Amino acid sequence: MDISAAVAPRLVGVGVGPGDPDLITVKAIHVFEAADVILVPSTETSGDESGRAEHVVLAAVPSAAGKLQRIPFSMAQRSGVGPKRRQSWQASAQAAVEAFQAGATVVAFATVGDPSVYSTFSYLAAEVLAALPSVEVAVVPGITAMQALAAASLTPLVEGQESLTLVPATAGLEAVGVALETSDTVVAYKGGRQLAELLRVVHEHGRDGVLGVNIGLPGQVLTPLADVTVATAPYFSTVLVAPTRTETGGRL
Repeated sequence: MDISAAVAPRLVGVGVGPGDPDLITVKAIHVFEAADVILVPSTETSGDESGRAEHVVLAAVPSAAGKLQRIPFSMAQRSGVGPKRRQSWQASAQAAVEAFQAGATVVAFATVGDPSVYSTFSYLAAEVLAALPSVEVAVVPGITAMQALAAASLTPLVEGQESLTLVPATAGLEAVGVALETSDTVVAYKGGRQLAELLRVVHEHGRDGVLGVNIGLPGQVLTPLADVTVATAPYFSTVLVAPTRTETGGRL
């Protein structure tokens, strides 16, 4: 993707990884350097401070500071399409549309993790295209939390013929249970608020794994699920349940 050669207005969803600026891709850096405007989410938690995506962008591309535009994102609603969530999509889309109307050629939207994995970018892109059908949309992938947790805990996600299921705990603990029954490796996102219940389901299925909090950041915490004593965890928490592997190459 040659951003500098783009003629039509282009909206680019850029994954910045789980939080460690060293994990941002070279392509992402090129996009931020070429972008006219960089939209970054600002949540209730971040307040007036920089959010995680903004922190990564500034650490990796300090020259991007003058291009940043914070967009309010509400994290109060975990599921469904409510007023706050829709307002967030519309605010982001409006900011992008206004940037294009003011002459911007490239507008980037920085998102934690990967823009194709539980990201709001697809909703933002749909809103922008509804207003400006001529805009081209592109995506730059980023490292996901499950990849970062696997690396930090030295736990292979999958080997040989093993299967992998990624499930949001907000889909219900029954969905997590089905994944544990049918998949070798299971990764659960968005389970911080109901961590105790999530771990109960894992243990009821005779499985074990690791909890990762703030992976890749100075405050990173890795805890074997059997040793977890808290009932809740922060939003940026990931549970990785891998199969028991008794021999090298056993699943080839």
